[in-house]
Amino acid sequence: MPGGIDPHTHFEVLFQGEVSPDDFYVGTKASVAGGTTTIIDFVLPKTGESLVDKYHEYRKLADEKVCCDYSFHMCLSWWSESVSDEIEIIARDYGINSFKMFMAYKGFCQLKDGEMYEALEKIRAVKGLAMVHAENGDIIERNVEQLLKNGITGPEGHQLSRQEEVEAEAVYRACILAHQANCPLYVVHVMGKPAANEIARARKRYEGKGGIYAEALAAAIAMDGSKFHNSCHHVMDELQVIASDSCAFHSKQKERGKEDFSKIPTGINGAEDRMSVLWEKGVHAGFLDPCRYVALTSTNTAKIFNMYPKKGHIAVGSDADIIVWNPDKKRKISKDTHHHAIDYNVFEGMVCHGVPEYVLVRGKVCVDNGKVDVERGYGKFVENPVNNPYIYNNLQNKRPIEEPYCK
Repeated sequence: MPGGIDPHTHFEVLFQGEVSPDDFYVGTKASVAGGTTTIIDFVLPKTGESLVDKYHEYRKLADEKVCCDYSFHMCLSWWSESVSDEIEIIARDYGINSFKMFMAYKGFCQLKDGEMYEALEKIRAVKGLAMVHAENGDIIERNVEQLLKNGITGPEGHQLSRQEEVEAEAVYRACILAHQANCPLYVVHVMGKPAANEIARARKRYEGKGGIYAEALAAAIAMDGSKFHNSCHHVMDELQVIASDSCAFHSKQKERGKEDFSKIPTGINGAEDRMSVLWEKGVHAGFLDPCRYVALTSTNTAKIFNMYPKKGHIAVGSDADIIVWNPDKKRKISKDTHHHAIDYNVFEGMVCHGVPEYVLVRGKVCVDNGKVDVERGYGKFVENPVNNPYIYNNLQNKRPIEEPYCK
């Protein structure tokens, strides 16, 4: 089958005062071990930093380390006229067609609604794809303050401060803003059923031509939260992609928030286990057929981010990114055997049917009968052009403001 494409990783990222120990070598090695042959990571500028300068900084970090092919999304972590101008440069000259905005992390990278709308208009003008981290950052900030004031300082405060409706409200708002700007939108890491329902309603409301796409995470599929407070129901049916959002921090780094949950660096592993977890919970469990599995783990991502048919496809002229998958072979996920640079695994002890026995990255055998043999720096940067026909040929122009909806 086509090699996996993971559209959401955070390798070697500085976030909340810590650097994730999975650098671009370790992270892509883990990805390849699990059957992923292309990843899309994020360039994350700080407030005041140039998008172009940060792009070059990240390319320098990644190029000499990556074991598989990779691309970048550009984060719009602040907004100004200069950022708006640089979006055009990034899209035109640097092979990035997707731009991520945050509706959370107030005081760090959260955009106001007006800023977000301006960004959406600019992204539409360059024929790119907008991405959004959808949570109501203002509500989360107040909830965190109240929980800490009431003495709730442990990690349970993280879930209590951002319940499902806080995500769902932001998803609804993001879809409306994107539709008003006539800009295609990709919602990252959808975790709750209410948020998935909002996406399904938006797609139906715009007759499937509103340009709304979304991903779920392997963690959301494998862990339903039933051990804790609320169950997070499976959200596969409404979404087009299964990503990892692999952003792993060591337990010692997590402990900085031992007395204040808001200081815990957020993120878990997933790059290596994404493919096996979805096969186990989807195909082996009888919810997905193998063709739908390939779409969720590879082909849909390639189409949405304009990599297809070079990626996500097996044909003459496509990159030879191929995995030979053994659906009967089992493996038990463990921190003792994974390739991540952390001392835990959120899927610890989970037994998965479905293992990549052979993995080829652009024709190079990188997993041979289960043995990982990667080359540091072998991966290439993949440029993703704007004006993606898969998206823009299907994008429906919204009605002019002067045209009445009721006749």
